[in-house]
Amino acid sequence: MTEVVSIKFKNRGKPYFFDPAGLELEVGEHVLVDTAGGMEMGVVSRENHAVEDTAVVQPLRRVLRKATQMDLRTEDLIRQREESAMKICREKIAEHKLDMKLVDVECNFEGSKTTFFFTSDGRVDFRALVKDLAAVLHTRIELRQIGVRDEAKMLGGLGICGRPYCCSQFLDDFRPVSTKMAKVQSLSLNPAKISGSCGRLLCCLRYEQEAYEDLVKKVPKQGAFVETKDGYGTAVQVNLLRSTVKVRLDDDRDDVLHEYQANELAAVPGDFTGSEFVKRTVGVDNVCERAALAEGGVLIARKRAGEGVTVALAVRGVRETEEAKGDVAEKGSFVAERSEISSKKRNNAQ
Repeated sequence: MTEVVSIKFKNRGKPYFFDPAGLELEVGEHVLVDTAGGMEMGVVSRENHAVEDTAVVQPLRRVLRKATQMDLRTEDLIRQREESAMKICREKIAEHKLDMKLVDVECNFEGSKTTFFFTSDGRVDFRALVKDLAAVLHTRIELRQIGVRDEAKMLGGLGICGRPYCCSQFLDDFRPVSTKMAKVQSLSLNPAKISGSCGRLLCCLRYEQEAYEDLVKKVPKQGAFVETKDGYGTAVQVNLLRSTVKVRLDDDRDDVLHEYQANELAAVPGDFTGSEFVKRTVGVDNVCERAALAEGGVLIARKRAGEGVTVALAVRGVRETEEAKGDVAEKGSFVAERSEISSKKRNNAQ
């Protein structure tokens, strides 16, 4: 185990581990730390604590000292310098007519370097801009292009949930998020409802994804042909969190639904021939083959359509052996062949 202290810079984003170097620090204290870019001031977000050695990125940099009143006044001057640099940079961007949006400015504690963060749809030639800024600010200038997610993280704000952005509060990095996660969680696929202010999918879609993936394995899918204590039916509505399913029974009217717990249902197995038209019409991708297997048995002829009628055949009382399966497959092939011959004869007669 390694003793560390968590430090945030500009009191935003993720905290970083530092060696307390024997200091006992409290949350909210300002400290000066050694970073790759030189000496910087940060705020303690978590006091001294121990973490696993594998959680620490070596070399672990040290806390130099607690901030003094002089250090705090220097920090205030740096903030004022950043505001001035932001204004100057915006004027220079307009002067050079560059297609870029300035997001933030950071000056290091020693005052030797100024970093400008910007967004742009494409590559920007800012060499002339860097020369002008260096001549005015008299420091080393760095321009760094960032993405829209990083922009939201820097600027902060409130999400549609009413809480501050996750990325500006505690997220360490941006992990991939997909619309499949929204589908699994039965959320609206309206981009306005599942996107953040950055225009990308909400980072919080990942938070419960593992739990939903586990629930999906235990609950029948919507449109599945299921067996209930009251008979066979089709799963119409699925509530993953409550593990409940609303089923339309085959013997009931279409507007009558029965609610069951997921553990009360048994999905009728089978590899069915899907149809988008049938799914749009009745809510399930295949009716004939599912109905043929409703009382059990083996499917011997897949769905066949002709003259506005679809037919599928299943046989009950057949033992599930390799020999029986071969016999059934042969009979199914014969039925399918006869069906095709009959269909051709009717077409020729017409």
